[in-house]
Amino acid sequence: MKAQELLHQLRPIWLQRVAQSMTRGVGARDALLGELNRFYDGLEQAVITGNPAWLDPAIYEWTGSPTLSELQQSQQNVSGTLNSIIAITNDIAIENLPEQDALDLLTTITPIYTYGLEKIARLEMEARVTYITNELLEVRQTLEKLDRSKSNFISVAAHELKTPLTLIEGYAAMMRDLVSQNGNDQIDVLLSGVNTGISRLREIIDEMIDVSLIDNDLLSLNLQPLLIGQILILLQREMESATQERCQTLETKKFPGSETWIYADSERLYQALKNVISNAIKFTPDKGTITIDGRSLPGFIEIIVADTGIGISAENQTRIFEKFGQTGRVNLHSSGKTKFKGGGPGLGLPITRGIIEAHGGTIWVESPGYDEEKCPGSTFHILVPIRTERTDPKVAKLFSKLEKQQSEPDAKENSPTDTTTT
Repeated sequence: MKAQELLHQLRPIWLQRVAQSMTRGVGARDALLGELNRFYDGLEQAVITGNPAWLDPAIYEWTGSPTLSELQQSQQNVSGTLNSIIAITNDIAIENLPEQDALDLLTTITPIYTYGLEKIARLEMEARVTYITNELLEVRQTLEKLDRSKSNFISVAAHELKTPLTLIEGYAAMMRDLVSQNGNDQIDVLLSGVNTGISRLREIIDEMIDVSLIDNDLLSLNLQPLLIGQILILLQREMESATQERCQTLETKKFPGSETWIYADSERLYQALKNVISNAIKFTPDKGTITIDGRSLPGFIEIIVADTGIGISAENQTRIFEKFGQTGRVNLHSSGKTKFKGGGPGLGLPITRGIIEAHGGTIWVESPGYDEEKCPGSTFHILVPIRTERTDPKVAKLFSKLEKQQSEPDAKENSPTDTTTT
């Protein structure tokens, strides 16, 4: 007897057994019988034609509308249903057909069922992937909205704080003038403290505004010819009092590329490098060493700031470049810009990254890890592009003169590498 005849013979028993196993209640069973009949029709046509794709309409119908709970829990109900149908089919064939007929039938329909299982598994996986993708998209949109809200808050808060701060600064200056005329030293000392607080608050507000500009791609650069070595010398002098107070050694080396004229924003580059060096001083214990070195690379000048500080754990080496990316417990941080483990708003390194990236460069940090006892140290790498062309013809002319002066031979420049130490 042919397989399709055997299959047709088992149809009533198959429909009844499968419907009973899948539903409870007469109404639900009647509704399911229509779907099972369509599936069985496809199974019979697949046996007749040898093409298992006849099962596709029923498979698409069953897998086309998974519930939210099924997607959330990665449930594969249709695959489980088809596996149950396969088991029932095997039982019915063995129970109702001679052994050889049952074997012939199962040998014929097994590849068709296998096709159905593979098809269902793929469709359920696609539905799950689509669900997860949409969930991730919603999460991303929510995070972007939160980040925009945070950036907007920073921008508004910074501008709103500037006005009252200017008033406080103005009245404090007038009070100091009056005190200086009357010669009250005690009030003068108090006003000096007020001015110090005003200066620190202004720095924080300026940092908030810079972060807002960077977040909104509004940071503009004033590109002018400069020498990185000269910027590092100025920073060496500015940081001298801080390093002396901490009994630290700040060593600035002359390296290939430090005396190369490039176009960059000197003020912004100074600000970026100052943040990195201040960070190194802050997280290096007293009597530690901070070394500024570098090298010339194809198209870039690399500035390297290495310290003998407490180091940075691997999970925080990316976080420190994010807004408010504090490491360690904030309540244990001391105050001050350069005091050991001094606290702050966590905006310095994000601003540095924004400035360097606005120039077309990049910044990253390397550290063996965090250890306050062994002090493995950290090394910051900053790549600044060697930009030698300027659209402004006047500045370009000045730059060409500087290059010409630099290329002239100087017999005096045959001394070994210079090092400045404080």
